[in-house]
Amino acid sequence: MRTLRSYLAREVAVATALVFVALLLLFAFFDLVEQMKDLGRGGYRLSHILLHVALSAPNHVYELFPIAALIGTLFALAQLVASSEYTVMRASGVSLPAMVRSVAGVGAVFGVMTFAVGEFVAPPAEQFAQRMRSQAISGIVAQEFRSGLWIKDGTAFVNVTEVTPEASLRGVRIYEFDGAYRLRSLSFAEAAEYDGNNRWLLANVASTVFEEQGTRISRRDFLLWHSVLEPSLLSVLLVKPEKMSAWSLYSYAQHLKENRQKALRYEIALWTKILYPLAVVVMMVLALPFAYFQNRQGGVGAKVFAGIMIGLGFHFLNRLFGHLGLLNDWLPLASAIAPTLIFLSLALAMMWWQERR
Repeated sequence: MRTLRSYLAREVAVATALVFVALLLLFAFFDLVEQMKDLGRGGYRLSHILLHVALSAPNHVYELFPIAALIGTLFALAQLVASSEYTVMRASGVSLPAMVRSVAGVGAVFGVMTFAVGEFVAPPAEQFAQRMRSQAISGIVAQEFRSGLWIKDGTAFVNVTEVTPEASLRGVRIYEFDGAYRLRSLSFAEAAEYDGNNRWLLANVASTVFEEQGTRISRRDFLLWHSVLEPSLLSVLLVKPEKMSAWSLYSYAQHLKENRQKALRYEIALWTKILYPLAVVVMMVLALPFAYFQNRQGGVGAKVFAGIMIGLGFHFLNRLFGHLGLLNDWLPLASAIAPTLIFLSLALAMMWWQERR
């Protein structure tokens, strides 16, 4: 019995690994095509593109694990069903719960790998890739801290406390230096709106100019600020919550709460990050009844196609519940776990129906 379960687990693991490599190469090709359109912009060279594609791979590894696990398990089981090995296993006394435990064991290993990649590898790689790209194209060097986003713009350093979804800025500090990197002026603006052609309209500006004779302070209601920073670059420089590590999400959510700001988006992303590895196990368990159910309705190709559709359905449902939770102020845990529970319920219902036949 143990030999049969080990054989099943090995077949599922090998098929999942092969599917995973194929999907990863496919998405790497898509990234390469996407980045090629910017070849030659500023200092963006082919070496930068290849490095960007390589650094984006860990994030694809994290995102593709559940889909690859589902397709790989479906493929392995379809092969076993086609060769009648699945039927022999069941006739030899391997119950459906035993097969679930075997598949779930492999899924647990993949789940741990998913969490490790999503927590320790993908976030820093994604940040480095985005900043390398923006620096090569526009010359902007940026880094995000608890105090906000810091950007090097020529001889100026800019600190932005908050970037709104409309790409407007809140709490802008501009430190201007001369060629010898001596501080020449410090400006603070409560808000900034993009005015086009690399110009920002600063509101409620307080400026301090450092001169040899002393300092000069001025205040203006509005001031035009010329910068290479554009709204399109802000979405690149700021890492999306979905691509941050769980620890960073927790720390930033606590920071927002301490400052009496809304942290729901980051809390939903945090719970999704924690529960996402569980989706790998659920997807592999779902493949068990689904593969057998599809035995007379198509070959291996049909099962792989069905796996892709189910995987995409889970991906979009995950995003849908995240947006619904954000719009309706649902509990973060409920928004994050709902898609996984739905697919787990579907897997259990299909297994119950199969056992009744």
